Parts: sequence; structure tokens; C-alpha cells
Amino acid sequence: MTTHSPQFVRPGHGLTVADAMVPCDYQIADDNTVDQAIAILRGADIEYLLVRDHDGRCEGLVTRTGLHPSLDLPLCTERTAISATSHQRGPFAWPTMGLALAAIAMRVKHLAVWPVVDEDGYILGVLTADRATGLLAVAPAS
Repeated sequence: MTTHSPQFVRPGHGLTVADAMVPCDYQIADDNTVDQAIAILRGADIEYLLVRDHDGRCEGLVTRTGLHPSLDLPLCTERTAISATSHQRGPFAWPTMGLALAAIAMRVKHLAVWPVVDEDGYILGVLTADRATGLLAVAPAS
């Protein structure tokens, strides 16, 4: 009797997160203040910042919407470190993850943006739900 080991078939037409991720130019250290993050978000007219820890590894992602409650407390924003805020934290996507699986995970977690990290936790880029959905929609079936 011959047995065959199951073959892993990557759903989503063979696309991976690496095929869809984009670089993220805006990052902030976790010891920076909420006030500094808000200034960057407003000045660069962006919706999110990746958060790095003291070693440069991805700690999470902070959004304008997530910081919105802090806007009403200006004194608090000057002293509160990003690490003390409630923001998106890991687990994060990795480049070899199937894109269809990542899109499902993003839908379940209600994520519009998901940091992509290497095996050591360093930031490689981000995956957006719009980009993942768009690529999966036009990808030919394998």
C-alpha cells in the first residue's frame, strides 16, 4: 500500500503576502508620545503609523481613529507614550503566508492594514485589505 503525504495547496491562486505588501514609510518608536504620533499623522496626512520597540522590531500599529479619544485630552497626549495606548498589536502577517488566508484573517479581525514582519519581527511593510482583495479578485485560478 502506498501512502502519499498531503500536499499543501496555497489557496488564492498561489499569491502570498509578499506579492501584495507595500512599504511603509511612516514609523514611530513606542516611547514617543501620543502628541508626536498625532503630529506625524496630521503632517503627513496618513491614517496609520507602524510602531517599533526599542530594538526596532514591530510592536504594532496606531491609527488616527485609535488615537481620536486622546485628542480630547491634550495634556494627556504630551505625556502618554504610544506603548501605553490601546492599539493594534501582533500577531502580524509574514511574507510567505498565503494571501487568501491573510485576507480572511484581516476580515475576521476587522483590519484595514496589517503589518508584515520577517522571522525576527522586523518590519517589512504592510498589507492593506483593499490591495489583498483587489489582487485576489484579478488573479487567475491555478
